[in-house]
Amino acid sequence: MAKNHQEQVDVSFNAILRITLALTAVYSGLAVADLMESIDRVKPSIVVVGVFNRTSSPQFQMRGTGFIVAPGNMVATNAHVAPETLDSATRIAFLSPTESRDSSKLRIANVIARDRDHDLALLAFDGPPLLPVRISNSDPVREGQSIAFTGFPIGGALGFSPVTHRGTISSITPIAIPSGNSNQLNEKLIHQLKRGTFKIFQLDATAYPGNSGSPVFDTETGDVIGVINMVFIKGVKESVLAQPSGISYAIPSAYLNELIRSVSGKR
Repeated sequence: MAKNHQEQVDVSFNAILRITLALTAVYSGLAVADLMESIDRVKPSIVVVGVFNRTSSPQFQMRGTGFIVAPGNMVATNAHVAPETLDSATRIAFLSPTESRDSSKLRIANVIARDRDHDLALLAFDGPPLLPVRISNSDPVREGQSIAFTGFPIGGALGFSPVTHRGTISSITPIAIPSGNSNQLNEKLIHQLKRGTFKIFQLDATAYPGNSGSPVFDTETGDVIGVINMVFIKGVKESVLAQPSGISYAIPSAYLNELIRSVSGKR
């Protein structure tokens, strides 16, 4: 009798295990499918942001990543990606994918809004509008949420084909002056302290130089919830490439939405 009971328990446990594994496989398959669809939705809106000068070699020099925002004639990126001062022969420009996606088209752009506190900028361009991303409200974002971001890591070294990395929101943390002695207090950090702190997303994902300005999006919906910011990654470019920390930071999309609203009534 006891043996039969044990056999029944074993059968029940094995059945539950099989069901659990099957559900896990289904869920994993759905998650992968969601990510693939989200990448397909976001990728056509990704652009290479840089500067253009006909007399330079090369004529176009990449500075970071950007993405098209509604109504389709603006590019969002980091403020530090768009230089504030340029000589008369140099213009801010970006490379956008063509319909075939096998080549890119260069477009000249102008900075129409800059938020230095949150390191965000909006560029405007003339000509036919491009496909914008969907920007979501970042307030409901929670730690542990799955995310991905698409951009151009390590710049032109890997070519101008958008690359997607996946990760999670590991922490929602305020920007603050790092602990330590007074020697760490430089002019930039003092200004940041005076302006106060704001919360950013810490990501369990590796971003590289060139990813600055990449859109961070929800893997299930493809909606943008943040913008990769390389300023808050410590170390020089060489150390980031040789020894990536696997920790990156992103500016919540709430600040980008505010910047877009600030210019919507002026255009």
